[in-house]
Amino acid sequence: MDLTAPYVPDLESIPAGLDLPAEIRRLKAERKAVLLAHYYQEPEIQDLADFVGDSLQLSQQAARADADVITFCGVHFMAETAKILNPARTVVIPDMDAGCSLADRCPADYFAEWLKQYPDHAVVSYINCSAGVKALSTIICTSSNAERVVNSLPQDRKVVFAPDRHLGKWVTKQTGRDMVLFPGFCIVHEQFTAKRLAVLKAQHPEAKLIAHPECDATVSQLADFVGSTAALLNYVATDPAQAFIVATEAGILHQMRQRRPSAELIPAPADSGCNCSLCPYMKLNSLEKLYLCLRDLQPEIHLEEGLRLRALKPLERMLALG
Repeated sequence: MDLTAPYVPDLESIPAGLDLPAEIRRLKAERKAVLLAHYYQEPEIQDLADFVGDSLQLSQQAARADADVITFCGVHFMAETAKILNPARTVVIPDMDAGCSLADRCPADYFAEWLKQYPDHAVVSYINCSAGVKALSTIICTSSNAERVVNSLPQDRKVVFAPDRHLGKWVTKQTGRDMVLFPGFCIVHEQFTAKRLAVLKAQHPEAKLIAHPECDATVSQLADFVGSTAALLNYVATDPAQAFIVATEAGILHQMRQRRPSAELIPAPADSGCNCSLCPYMKLNSLEKLYLCLRDLQPEIHLEEGLRLRALKPLERMLALG
């Protein structure tokens, strides 16, 4: 294998009729690997994972991973985060092209130039960003803990929030902090509109609308509950309502159905006209690529040590908050 060339999954090398779930389990044991999967992964990947969670939960699991290999079924910034926290371990991802629209809209070199306008500001960066952007940040947050992170900063400290403008607006509303917002957004949550959701609510008056804070403020204002992916899951699991309109990536419905098999779950329609919204990056991972990833231990995440150390500090500040 040419280690200098980009790794390309050789799907044709997989024997016909191979029991992929069984082989993945075997390779996990053989490699002493832990498999972490985001809620937005395909159901068959979630079912094979050692842990399924949102960005905060997965960061916490990565920080205390007891394994030789961390296999991250999510997107690139998540696997990078695992490597930042676990430099001595091998960290692999099934598809290196599994990126993130938020991270892509905030390249580190552009962000560094943009930040020159705000030299006296603390920089709170949403975990959905590259290692380079983390390295430029004061502290990292997730949608689960963004309010707590911002409130941890002195009240007289000026704050930049990046890269998601919608999450930033939501945190501004919750904390009362007047923050400078970087103009990024998620291509999935950006598609949900208050107009279409109002129509859906009229069609299902018994259903509660729950939304991720990456949605536009007009959607959040319409929602019965706004929260992180894990918070949305817990809300469905514990709220007495029998029907829910879910305004986030539709991969979470798999876990919701397991928690509340009797509840009616209605995926929020995207403005494009689709009946559900799927992250094209999350869906690049597959059982076939996961098998090859564990077989070949490729593609592997590598980070320059100086960059890793700079990115580690704001992550550790976040994790120290609990």
